[in-house]
Amino acid sequence: MNLPGYYSSGQFARMANVSIRTIRFYDKQNILKPSYVNPSGARFYTDSDFARLQQILLLKYLGFSLDDIREMTINDTDYHFMLTSLKMQKKLVQDRIEQMQLVEHAIEDTVNVIRKNEQVDWSQMLDLIHLTGMEKSLKTQYRDASNISARIRLHHEFSTNPQGWFPWVYEQCEIADGQLILEVGCGNGALWTENRDKLPASLAITLSDVSSGMLRDARRSIGAADSRFSFRSFDCHEIPYPDESFDLVIANHVLFYCQEPGRVFSEVRRVLKKGGRFLCSTYGRRHMCEISTLVQEFDSRIVLSAEKLYERFGLENGADLLAPYFPDVTCRYYEDSIELDRAEPLIEYILSCHGNQNQLLLDRYHEFRTFVERKVANGFHITKDAGLFLAR
Repeated sequence: MNLPGYYSSGQFARMANVSIRTIRFYDKQNILKPSYVNPSGARFYTDSDFARLQQILLLKYLGFSLDDIREMTINDTDYHFMLTSLKMQKKLVQDRIEQMQLVEHAIEDTVNVIRKNEQVDWSQMLDLIHLTGMEKSLKTQYRDASNISARIRLHHEFSTNPQGWFPWVYEQCEIADGQLILEVGCGNGALWTENRDKLPASLAITLSDVSSGMLRDARRSIGAADSRFSFRSFDCHEIPYPDESFDLVIANHVLFYCQEPGRVFSEVRRVLKKGGRFLCSTYGRRHMCEISTLVQEFDSRIVLSAEKLYERFGLENGADLLAPYFPDVTCRYYEDSIELDRAEPLIEYILSCHGNQNQLLLDRYHEFRTFVERKVANGFHITKDAGLFLAR
């Protein structure tokens, strides 16, 4: 039987240079299902399936487990997702190249030390073992970057406010020529890449993040040639700079992840110059509440976030938490919402959350997708309850 645009299992396997047994194995593991199964049980695949197979093979080559791969490739292969996915895979390959180069240099150094001293330097061997065991951190960084990308996509493409979040935050910063600026929890550096053309020529901006992987992403995005930027990895509970070092400190959607916000406030006040400003953004209890309602209607056990982060530092309590450290605190709200009528970006966002949803949804993915498609068919409204505090 010849189906236009479809490939038999044998044709599909030959295209990818893998065995039919491999194709059947991925089918059985719910990693790559055929697009069509005829009444006699023959399986057929499409070009979209081939694109997904290439992703699976690359992730397998890079050392990911089948469970990892199943979670990473469950989304639809529409053009937006595939573009995002390929960018993330390129980043992962770049990370792997950089880390393998570090391993190569460490091996060379270790060999030279052994030849010179004619004995093993075990401290150097431990460093080498640490470098060769980085796959776990690579996986974490891949997931972090993929999750952030899924969330940014939903906001970028379907928000009703024509002024995006990062341009609005930049506007509130009121950056002037010659300022010394620190951003804690900079993520991938989007605040600066989206506003690069507005930056004064004479600035010194330090970007920091507790994740060295995210900091590497920011460095790549901004580029080493821009001398206004420097990068340093540290925990914002202990900021490694002298008193009165900065004119402006920025914490964009960071403080609700901090275990001790008061300790961070104390450190920020210490490193701010007299008259300096602290800009910290967060969200309120109504933020994206329709999404939680949606998933719990499908399965009441689903919790998209293990913690209600706005209770730690949110729009409702942020001013009171900042008041003991800063005498002048004002709140500014960002007016926005999300309107969409497509299931894919919403599902991608849901799977990117920090809760238990993947444990409960991945085995029922097609059922969940049908449920979401029905819910968004006539339009779906999502409340955005976000803003920031300016503390002086």
